[in-house]
Amino acid sequence: MTEELLVYIEGKFYPKSEAKISVYDHGLLYGDGVFEGIRAYNGIVFKLKEHIDRLYRSAHPIFLEIPLTKERLSEAVVETLKKNNLKDAYIRLVVTRGVGDLGLDPRRCPKPTVVIITEPTLVLHSPEKLEKGISTVITWVRRNSVDAASHELKSLNYLNSILGKIEANNSGVDEAICLDKAGFVCEGVGENIFIVKDGKLLTPPLSSGALDGITRAFVIKLAEKMGIEVIERNITPNELFTADEAFFTGTAAEVAPIHDVNGRVIGAGKQGPVTKRIMQKFMDALTDPNEGTPIQ
Repeated sequence: MTEELLVYIEGKFYPKSEAKISVYDHGLLYGDGVFEGIRAYNGIVFKLKEHIDRLYRSAHPIFLEIPLTKERLSEAVVETLKKNNLKDAYIRLVVTRGVGDLGLDPRRCPKPTVVIITEPTLVLHSPEKLEKGISTVITWVRRNSVDAASHELKSLNYLNSILGKIEANNSGVDEAICLDKAGFVCEGVGENIFIVKDGKLLTPPLSSGALDGITRAFVIKLAEKMGIEVIERNITPNELFTADEAFFTGTAAEVAPIHDVNGRVIGAGKQGPVTKRIMQKFMDALTDPNEGTPIQ
């Protein structure tokens, strides 16, 4: 019988089947909390420091005091991977407001809850999809504006993205693309988006409400090292339809080419040359010890 994976909850480890938090936890009751999705490749936790830093940046605007130092939280992630003997893994790090009452007031929650889940590598798209590109639809669900429950921070409130995903499912496509309040392209439901036009790489600005993605930032850096000009500006749906290439980036998605948007084929209808070069450079970096934290 395969040994059951262990889940870290509040400094202790529990078998996956016994890993539980209170029904009075405000993370469950109100989506009050923050999280990070992280990946490990061949014994290297890719960009762990950057993910931990972003977790704290997400917690700060909502006055959520994470009860561990960044160093101790990083150690806990590595420790959880070691206990589960995982060198290639998807990691979900969650900090909720903690146990409280049925009211909204965060002051009723004296202690945040910290959870670390590690699973074997998550695969969102098949190799065939990554070669030919994924199908998408621009959803009617607008991305929350920056003065609302913004996706600039990774909170546990993901209903906006879930509605977009439902739209993709109902449309029979792989993924949805959200526009911002002004009608410009913002991001996917769980990914940042890039287009290629005349050899240049364009991506929506963070002021659109898009997440400051770890993979997004890394791809921008890679592209610049490759001599590709990167421009952050508003992108119209028509510019997306008529792009030479388009792709998503994200921790789970990695770099995923887009085949079509609302039935309109992008470029040649397959992985474009710029996207292919970026994908290769990205994959080469994933197991570089300089780009992550070793599991030791």
